[in-house]
Amino acid sequence: MNIQKITTIVALVLGVLGLIFQVLILSKGDDAIEMNSLAGDFSAVTPMITLAIIILAVVVLITVVSSLAALASNPAKLKKALISIAAFVAVVLISYLFSDGVETPRKDGDVLSAFGSRLVGTGLRTFYILAVIAIGSMLFSGVKRFFK
Repeated sequence: MNIQKITTIVALVLGVLGLIFQVLILSKGDDAIEMNSLAGDFSAVTPMITLAIIILAVVVLITVVSSLAALASNPAKLKKALISIAAFVAVVLISYLFSDGVETPRKDGDVLSAFGSRLVGTGLRTFYILAVIAIGSMLFSGVKRFFK
């Protein structure tokens, strides 16, 4: 049996399970589900949420495996991917080096540690650097195309 048939069968089984769970949820009604959830009983929607998590995990796994297989089969693409990963790591490292950490009180009374504050700063700086690179590359591409 090839991978296409297996994927089709798994997709059909998951789809039928989703349809069954949807019918069960609809048959209970919104009011009953809301009243049960106020009492802490989420049994009506838990199977649907679990199915969604399983589907997400399967899709992510298939995507990662197929991407790695495609990269492994083409050395030129693998080299470009490794260069891109190294560039991303360099951006994150630069962002981390320029970030500082200060203990910060939060609204709920807890305190965000200095390291946690530094990680937040790193994430923000990484976002800003990547946004500037993306905007710059779009502008460069547009100007380059304009002059051709």
